[in-house]
Amino acid sequence: MTTPGDYWRLGDDPGSRRFVTLAGPGGNGFGFEGGGHLNEVIVAYETWGTFNADRSNAVLIEHALTGDSHALGDAGLGHPTPGWWNGLIGPGLGVDTNEWYVVCANVLGGSQGTTGPSSIDRDGRPYGSRFPVITVRDQVSVEVGLADFLEIAAWHSVVGGSMGGMRALEWVVGYPERVARSVVLAVGAASTPDEIAHSALQVRAIKADPAFHGGDYYDTGESPSSGLAIARGLGQITYRTSHEFDVRFGRSAQNDGDVLRDDIYAIESYLGYHGEKLAQRFDANSYVVLSEAMNHHDVGRGRGGVAAALGTVRGPVTVIGIDSDRLYPLRLQRQLVELTPSATPLSVITSSVGHDGFLLEVDQIGKIVKGALDD
Repeated sequence: MTTPGDYWRLGDDPGSRRFVTLAGPGGNGFGFEGGGHLNEVIVAYETWGTFNADRSNAVLIEHALTGDSHALGDAGLGHPTPGWWNGLIGPGLGVDTNEWYVVCANVLGGSQGTTGPSSIDRDGRPYGSRFPVITVRDQVSVEVGLADFLEIAAWHSVVGGSMGGMRALEWVVGYPERVARSVVLAVGAASTPDEIAHSALQVRAIKADPAFHGGDYYDTGESPSSGLAIARGLGQITYRTSHEFDVRFGRSAQNDGDVLRDDIYAIESYLGYHGEKLAQRFDANSYVVLSEAMNHHDVGRGRGGVAAALGTVRGPVTVIGIDSDRLYPLRLQRQLVELTPSATPLSVITSSVGHDGFLLEVDQIGKIVKGALDD
């Protein structure tokens, strides 16, 4: 375990990023499922609320693919965007910071403070293509180190959606003695071929960008921003719904012009906007590394299969699905409930926005999460 002297703060306001350098189990670094190794990992994290006397009120919030430690708050120093779960976390809300000590960490492989491909290796160069293959299970092993540093013997709850839901599942399967309960949103026990297909095409779009340079673009003066923007656009299609696109955009032109001559469809502009917006704040290599980690997601790997793995879960598990989610459809959440003996009945969120409902439907989700944490 590291000591408080191994981290520093940026700013003094509650929720400002903190950093800790973790040396891994026994100080021997972190070994990963794919055979790679890192001598140490820097983790960026934020906290809200106050510990109770025995530190038993800690709640871990797990972010999704392009999220980070900034689950709550305004945009500002170190935070290009507002908190991605504003409206769910805070005083009196679903995750009540008057009651819970809330922690959110940027994930291993990310690009918002935690060690990832853009981080500097000991030789003074960014890892780039040398960054090891990682899995969701590897990411959780780093989070275990963070919990040790914070002297949290067991989380009261682990809450996450999408890629964050994958980590929540890995916590309750891999470390059941360290999680009292969990809330898992909009995900399944293992990535499906359909999900892998969508993700793989996004990775290919990034790697096909001439500026990618095999992942070693940091010192070239170029960035594969075009490939990343296309990848995000592809992803955005799966995050939303055909119905929403019909209602919001139809076949209208962006500028009321002629799409055969001097204009584009409004839906094209929408996808382009989201792609370019992400490319301004996110590292393309991190997008590749995290997407591939999601593809490898399988709680049953090496544990006798999904049913055997979920059958070992001890604490209550609240599973939430989105009725319009076409990326992680409800059948996957139903499977989680059926195979997890301690799961409560499936909670279904009604939404027109699809998978992104786990981020946007904070009123519906907040009521369920509050009940799960207070139960």
